[in-house]
Amino acid sequence: MKMLIKTIILGSILLCDTCGCCPADKQGSHYDNRDGLKHSPKNVIIMIADGAGFNHFKAADYYQCGRSPCQPYEDLPDEASAKAGFPVRLAMSTYHYAGGYDANVVWRSFDYVNNGATDSAAAATAMATGVKTRNKTLGLDTYGRPVLNLSERAKQLGKAVGVITTVFFDDATPAGFVVHNGARSNLTQIADDMVNRSAADVIMGCGHPAYDAEGKSQNNSNYKYIDSATWAGLKNQTAGADADGDGVPDHWTLVQTRAEFQNLTKGPAPKRVFGLAQVYETLQEKRSGDASAAPYQVPLTQTVPSLEEMTEAALNVLDEDPNGLFLMIEGGAVDWASHSNESGRLIEEMNDFNKSIKAVVHWVDKNSSWGETLLIISADHETGYLTGPDSGGSVWNDLVNNGPGNLPTLHWNTKNHTNSLVPFFAKGRGAEQFKDTIDGYDAVRGPYIDNTVIAKVVFSLWHIN
Repeated sequence: MKMLIKTIILGSILLCDTCGCCPADKQGSHYDNRDGLKHSPKNVIIMIADGAGFNHFKAADYYQCGRSPCQPYEDLPDEASAKAGFPVRLAMSTYHYAGGYDANVVWRSFDYVNNGATDSAAAATAMATGVKTRNKTLGLDTYGRPVLNLSERAKQLGKAVGVITTVFFDDATPAGFVVHNGARSNLTQIADDMVNRSAADVIMGCGHPAYDAEGKSQNNSNYKYIDSATWAGLKNQTAGADADGDGVPDHWTLVQTRAEFQNLTKGPAPKRVFGLAQVYETLQEKRSGDASAAPYQVPLTQTVPSLEEMTEAALNVLDEDPNGLFLMIEGGAVDWASHSNESGRLIEEMNDFNKSIKAVVHWVDKNSSWGETLLIISADHETGYLTGPDSGGSVWNDLVNNGPGNLPTLHWNTKNHTNSLVPFFAKGRGAEQFKDTIDGYDAVRGPYIDNTVIAKVVFSLWHIN
């Protein structure tokens, strides 16, 4: 009941006036001079490994380093050794509005987490708005009312906004940070909203109508993820709403080839970029070949960008805004590999996600600072119930570390989402506030927060309470 009351109160505070994205606030360009806001993070970057639980991160560590933890963000900072770790390392609950997480039950019943799991739409809405909602719902509360998201608040403050992903650009997670729609399956409607009504400055992902899973051109276009009219507007550079609040439409610059993405990683950049990789659903996970093969045994498709390259390109476009940026980066195909129980491709997707994290950290160190940027790394939910071998009943065995470059021995217990806790890391301006929002303590994962806290803390830092 306490959580429901909080949700209703926050939802009423953040309720938008319309179902479309809120327009940019022209006065937002002066936010640095407003009391208090000058102390808030100029840049906020949220990185989501869709479907990744604690063991997904560990599996990638074992493969890359032969040990865990392995990534810089998994360590605490150490000034004596100049180790640049992350000061906030917690767990996070992910359940949808009607669910919950009972830390007193989870480690007594192996099947507990197989019930009450969120989907990516409800999870993205929770992270983007601070409001729990029903599965399959984007940017709406449980009464169907639109709620303000972080992208819209960033625009009110005059910031540049972007969402990028390794799966189709209008999938639930990127869409949940941009649009308001009652059904994540309304793909062409969502695409039209993202392209023609949103104020986003960068959108990147897959879903190209003219290419297949291999990145090969097709004779007959497939308009499942974007309709022909919206696609024509992008190609003709006539699509796009007013993104900066000056009353004049801001048309998209379309990039498609890997070379075009790579060229965007440095130097002057267009004001607004729509990047549609020349591939159908995912950058790499749906390519042909033995999906159960070891990592990289099936050659990667070379005609599409990596998430790392997308990340560098998006930051190069967005950091032109003197008021700062908001960027959501999704390793979306971690979830796809996990649904299919593809261990090798899981490692590939997690490695790409980790490389994109390094790209963000490099950008902060080179072009910004931790005093003005907040970086959050987490997941929307766990997929596959990944454990070590011979787990079940009251036994949760660890993954078996087979050394760097070798797939660890692991076991998938489902092809669905679970209600497990997921990792949460934060560093930079305002990160310590997450330590003040602990929701409970798990005997194995330690203190945990709820996924709604992401938006609540950022809104607080950006002065919406």
